[in-house]
Amino acid sequence: MVKRGTTRSDPTGDAARPRARRLDPEARRRAILDAALIVFAENGFAGTRMDDVAARAGVAKGTLYLYFEDKKALFQGLVHDAADPVLGVLEERVASFEGDTRELLAVVFAHLAAQAVHSPRRHLVKLMMGEGERFPELADFYYREVVSRGMGILRTINARALERGEITSDAGLRFPQLIIAPLLVAVMWESLFARSEPLDTTDMLMTHVDLVLRGLGWRKP
Repeated sequence: MVKRGTTRSDPTGDAARPRARRLDPEARRRAILDAALIVFAENGFAGTRMDDVAARAGVAKGTLYLYFEDKKALFQGLVHDAADPVLGVLEERVASFEGDTRELLAVVFAHLAAQAVHSPRRHLVKLMMGEGERFPELADFYYREVVSRGMGILRTINARALERGEITSDAGLRFPQLIIAPLLVAVMWESLFARSEPLDTTDMLMTHVDLVLRGLGWRKP
């Protein structure tokens, strides 16, 4: 005898239950990348397994391979996805900014502090600093996708300041690393030492802007 509300082909009555909504491909890709960032942060590149990422993302391992062919491709996808929106926004802001260089650097550093220091993206920076030497292919990719674009933005800002007569030195063009260095310090501090001694990242970065501009021969417009 068949119980009311069931059929012989559906003895538990599951056919009447609403099915869970399936993620669309882009949402599933996003879930995979979010999971990958957590797993890479916890285990490093060498210690991360595709199985761990799939489990964290709540997808089958086979599904993971539909999006990324291997761990290297997964890491590259993560870097591109994390960096492109941040740097793209900065490139647009620098190209259209009308204020002076101090104001522009304040905008740039505030954006990077929010999107790189005080966000999960800082784990990518940490990962490259810790494991980039062991995996030169990944370091080269990170340089192309992130570092070279960031250096280009800083050189553009320095060239703009020289053209406007706001500074007298081209040191920032030759060594943009000096300008960005405190951001790396902030990333490492936030990750390792903030519990012992919180860092006022905003104040530190703006203090750095003042020091850099003085060193470059700042002439207030």
